Amino acid sequence: MVVERSTTARLARGASSADGRGHGGAAVAIAAALALTSAWPVARAAASSLAPHRAIYDITLDKASAGGGVGELSGRMVYELAGSDCEGWTQNMRFVTRTASSEGAAQINDLRTSSWEDAAGDKLRFSVMQYRDGKVVESTQGDAARGETGVIVSLTKPVAKKVEIKGPILFPIKHSLALLDAARAGKTSLAADLYDGSDKGEKVNHTYAMIGKKYAAGSVRSPASLKNGDKIDGLASWPFAISYFDNPNKAEDAVPSYELGFRFYENGVSTKLYINYGEFAINGALSDLTFLEASKCPAAVPH
Repeated sequence: MVVERSTTARLARGASSADGRGHGGAAVAIAAALALTSAWPVARAAASSLAPHRAIYDITLDKASAGGGVGELSGRMVYELAGSDCEGWTQNMRFVTRTASSEGAAQINDLRTSSWEDAAGDKLRFSVMQYRDGKVVESTQGDAARGETGVIVSLTKPVAKKVEIKGPILFPIKHSLALLDAARAGKTSLAADLYDGSDKGEKVNHTYAMIGKKYAAGSVRSPASLKNGDKIDGLASWPFAISYFDNPNKAEDAVPSYELGFRFYENGVSTKLYINYGEFAINGALSDLTFLEASKCPAAVPH
């Protein structure tokens, strides 16, 4: 998953706690990683295509530091990837968490994201809605297109404006493909700047991915309770750990805003999510997997 779109306001900085800050940024990043082949995917020959699918993850609290503001956390994430290598890819995600502070104050965060990326990875349309206790607290919507020197963003929400972001920036699907290509090539890391429309549509995520040793097809078994788990057991996969930095200089000793870990299968399905926000960390266990019908690409016209 990459989402993505996405493994992007910060849950990492107490977004899920009772301090009132949102978790939109991190969750959008999750979507990007979930697509990692939207997590992220794009048109190309030979390499395996992404499998359109819907995945449900049960969210639980892994750990929390004393005084960090998070006493309890639970929730669910629903991620859906649809489309094809010819028409582009649509990602939809809903990420709902219920948190309680160490003092017992409860809060429900509901993040809903939707994006479409063209097959070439040159255009992105995105929408992010964040609710807190049933009320809208943030809304971002716009389009982004690749230009000669970077990306031009046309926002309609929260305010109408244009933003130019310079540099070699990837959209979520293209980023996924780069990650998959790196994994298949046996590389152990990949640095990239990612734009996914998070943080009110004006921010680039500076990412550094560590890629673990490949799990050969058939070497990993899904829980017997997971429907369609057998359809990913016969595929190769890789463990990924991606750090997200606010510092554009990406200094070697910089501390990431948060870290996203997951096992990524070559068809675009992600399992074993782990998100570390510093003060606390959460797990996402894949509990339901449904494969969707891929949209049809037109047949090639013979010459």
